[in-house]
Amino acid sequence: MKLKKFFITAAIALGVALPATAATEGVDYEVLPVEVTPIYKDKIEVTEFFAYWCPTCAYVEPFLSKHARTFASDTIFRQEHIVWDEERDLGFARLAAAVKQTGAGHKANSAIFNAVVEQRINLSDVDKLAQWLPAQTTFDGKKVWDAYNSFSNLPAAKQMGDWTTQYNIKSTPTVIVGGKYHVLFTEKGGVEGGMKTIDELIEKVRQERGMSKPAPKAAPVPVKSWGARLVEAANK
Repeated sequence: MKLKKFFITAAIALGVALPATAATEGVDYEVLPVEVTPIYKDKIEVTEFFAYWCPTCAYVEPFLSKHARTFASDTIFRQEHIVWDEERDLGFARLAAAVKQTGAGHKANSAIFNAVVEQRINLSDVDKLAQWLPAQTTFDGKKVWDAYNSFSNLPAAKQMGDWTTQYNIKSTPTVIVGGKYHVLFTEKGGVEGGMKTIDELIEKVRQERGMSKPAPKAAPVPVKSWGARLVEAANK
């Protein structure tokens, strides 16, 4: 909640104020002990680990989703729901996987965050979810419900749990760039400063990999696995 408070304070007091210098290790980001292999070998992945029950995640989500639309064609945005406690989190991870499978994206996530964080509706409860989804008007809730009940949904949610462990996620939201750089949102920079750090880390990874200058706008990428299909759907 302290993180949410300084984000809100920074947004009101500082507006779009950004750090004046380039991202600094230990201040704006930290390096993961072990680099994680990406789903897309030829892409720079920006991966957010979040939880639908996390108020700070609800606050950051619209900023991050909007910023992701500015990413170049060599960069892809992933959103993965953490699974720390299966009894509490697996149902939410299944819902997040269904959102990704249908490409419902920000519209669905915004409504889900509002229901869980503001209205205190436990959408990890399948009975409550079955009633809530068809009643939605801002996105196709029936389509998401069908995806939730598809054979591929549970494996996708369990994969999120595996990634939670593999990336050693300890808090939410956590943003990882290139499978190796953990973005540290600071009180000085606020949310906008965090977006700037993400951009600088993307460029850092691009240079480290010797990648050529990308096209100015994202282009479709080939789908090679069910995991890749989920990421592609989330980026539409």
